[in-house]
Amino acid sequence: QVQLVESGGGLVQAGGSLRLSCTASGRTFTSYAMGWFRQAPGKEREFVAAISWSGGNTYYADSVKGRFTISRDNAKNTVYLQMNSLKPEDTAVYYCALDYVTRDYVRVTDREYDYWGQGTQVTVSS
Repeated sequence: QVQLVESGGGLVQAGGSLRLSCTASGRTFTSYAMGWFRQAPGKEREFVAAISWSGGNTYYADSVKGRFTISRDNAKNTVYLQMNSLKPEDTAVYYCALDYVTRDYVRVTDREYDYWGQGTQVTVSS
């Protein structure tokens, strides 16, 4: 089993920044990609960003491209999401997810991911 724990959410004004962290523990001995998803009230969960095992491949939703940056530290089993120039429409619960993969690539569909964190709330005020 794998456990994912997110942190770093909170309340921020529009234009501000937050950095989310997600640490994996348990049976993480094999290669895996990591992703961030979010779900706003009354909306479907949506893809935000993903990073491959090596960190060499990343992918972003168009809505966050140029504002958010995903990175990882494999020695710490931790993935980060740096969020800059936040907008009220970024308000959501943010989830990290782990995807066991056999190659160094990323996927953007939530059903492909094997484990999920409990989520952290991000609220951006206007």
